[in-house]
Amino acid sequence: MFYRDERLALFIDGSNLYAAAKSLGFDIDYKLLRQEFMRRGRLLRAFYYTALLENDDYSPIRPLVDWLNYNGFTMVTKPAREYTDSMGRRKVKGNMDIELAVDAMELAPHVDHIVLFSGDGDFRPLIESIQRKGVRVSVVSTIRSQPPMISDELRRQADNFIELQELKDVIGRPPRENFDPATPETAE
Repeated sequence: MFYRDERLALFIDGSNLYAAAKSLGFDIDYKLLRQEFMRRGRLLRAFYYTALLENDDYSPIRPLVDWLNYNGFTMVTKPAREYTDSMGRRKVKGNMDIELAVDAMELAPHVDHIVLFSGDGDFRPLIESIQRKGVRVSVVSTIRSQPPMISDELRRQADNFIELQELKDVIGRPPRENFDPATPETAE
């Protein structure tokens, strides 16, 4: 579903992709991910979206963010907000949907194909709008987890659905113990 001469852009919803890969029992090797999509077309941009806990002395996702920033990814971050819920549990909120949607709309006139790494159904209207601009949209997520990590509406709207499990041998690596880069962004 890819053409070698088409201009590609990747939009990675960090927490969503992490959760999908974790549910399938592997971690993403972002160097391999970038190389794979460079082979599939002319990769113009690879965006990675995540919220960061700024008040922590050490964030488990900071090394990943730094590595991505130095290795061809455009990092889009914002401070996560920490709060205590009604049950007294510490929660973190850091939704990056608006930032991703704005960037995708701005870049759409300059690309032929957008690849969205997310299963979030909130992106369905975004995909529909981008398609009206003549841009093809592929979505990478999984239906093989319980429950599926992609909304049915998003999958139906996309021009192409790429099952993350089928990319495991190309972009995956065994999971690391005690590493959870989604910690600051899990509650939305």
